[in-house]
Amino acid sequence: MPFVNVRMLEGRTHEQKKKLVKAITDAMVEICDAKPDGTMVVIDDIARDHWGRGGELISERS
Repeated sequence: MPFVNVRMLEGRTHEQKKKLVKAITDAMVEICDAKPDGTMVVIDDIARDHWGRGGELISERS
């Protein structure tokens, strides 16, 4: 049973997430012979002020 965790900055639409989950599931089925029913995809939306890069919060970068 594959478990795929996607972490990304918040702001994507419901439709974008739906397409992403479908694409990841299809890839796991095609490449890894996984069963679609057993493939779990979890999306963690991270707030821009909860994510840092280069010593700065993403929310403070210009």
